[in-house]
Amino acid sequence: MIKIVTDTTAALSREYCQQRDIHVVPQIIRFGEETFLEGLEMDEPKFLERLRAAAQLPATAAPAPGLFDETYRPSAERGESILSIHPSTEVSGTVASATVARNLYAHADIRVIDMRTIAGCLGEAVKQAADWRDAGRSADEIEADLRSLIPRSRTYFLVATLEYLRRNGRIGGASSLIGSVLQIKPILQLSNGRVEPLDKVRTYQKALERLKDLIMGECPRSPAARLSVMHADVAEDANRLRVELGAALGITDIPIYSLGPAITTHVGPGTLAVGFFAAP
Repeated sequence: MIKIVTDTTAALSREYCQQRDIHVVPQIIRFGEETFLEGLEMDEPKFLERLRAAAQLPATAAPAPGLFDETYRPSAERGESILSIHPSTEVSGTVASATVARNLYAHADIRVIDMRTIAGCLGEAVKQAADWRDAGRSADEIEADLRSLIPRSRTYFLVATLEYLRRNGRIGGASSLIGSVLQIKPILQLSNGRVEPLDKVRTYQKALERLKDLIMGECPRSPAARLSVMHADVAEDANRLRVELGAALGITDIPIYSLGPAITTHVGPGTLAVGFFAAP
């Protein structure tokens, strides 16, 4: 038996994870002195309401090792293999916490996998792992195939402002854009787990067109690309982009991921993103 574990930065719905026997560890959201477990004590509508009213930006924290310990213990005691699939160490301490908990079980088969990505590509990797598990593949095979996806992961995104990334320390190489933020609309990418600048144009519409051009040029025209659209509080824009990309690429099943509190804290409302896996 193989147990699949992820966390809320995979942006998968609770209903889906319950149906597929995927255990989700919550990220931590902080408003001042108050802390909340993402998805359990704070959902997206409540978060956005508080964000709009907050005098200071909220912060996030990776799940404590104890949360992973609680998750791993039952499967470890039953002798099950555990695949724990999480976001890039460049943007989150989640892998570090999971590794601390794994080290409590010296003889258990617990594999902590840093997918070097987040949100849509992470969620799609978790879904693919569940498909492979249910098809009867071994933990070794699934881990190897997950790791083969890492260099093929592509995530491009637009933000309404760089201020959220800057204040939360997740801006990476895109810090070079800060001085000209009022004059340009940056197109960002997740490159080797870090936020990096890709291009910059003068208007949002031009940035959106450039984003679509990138996808058309790089995304395989196949369901194997696991193309997804992501957004933070711009559902209509996300759905419009999904329709346009689906028609252009001939891909009918393009999921939309709502980024959720932990990620929106860092990128800000108004973010629109696309993720996929490039051809091998």
